[in-house]
Amino acid sequence: MATCQYCGAETELYEIGLPVCLKCSDQWESKVKPSVAPQEVQAALIEDVLEATALNSVASREFDLVMGQTPSGLPQPDGSQRIQNASRQLSKARKGMMTAHNRLNDFLTHGIVPEDVKRRGR
Repeated sequence: MATCQYCGAETELYEIGLPVCLKCSDQWESKVKPSVAPQEVQAALIEDVLEATALNSVASREFDLVMGQTPSGLPQPDGSQRIQNASRQLSKARKGMMTAHNRLNDFLTHGIVPEDVKRRGR
């Protein structure tokens, strides 16, 4: 017998591949039950991860390009500003990628469906 992922009680019930006792299942039903099929939620979250990863790759290449051109021969403030802009874009892309991964992980681990994904399914 498995133990509930929330309270540790013994259970034979599984939701989204994870062991959950009846009490916790009823308690969390309104919070974690998707209004769309779990496969659709997972596909949407994986698509978000892929998009975020692609944006991160583009930002990383741009940052590497800017850094490779240093010194660029541009006047000091302009060259520094290009580096700062590329760095900000890379930081933003990395945060977006981390958020996408965390959302997918929350769904796979706890069955939590983000509100925007619930709305997409309607």
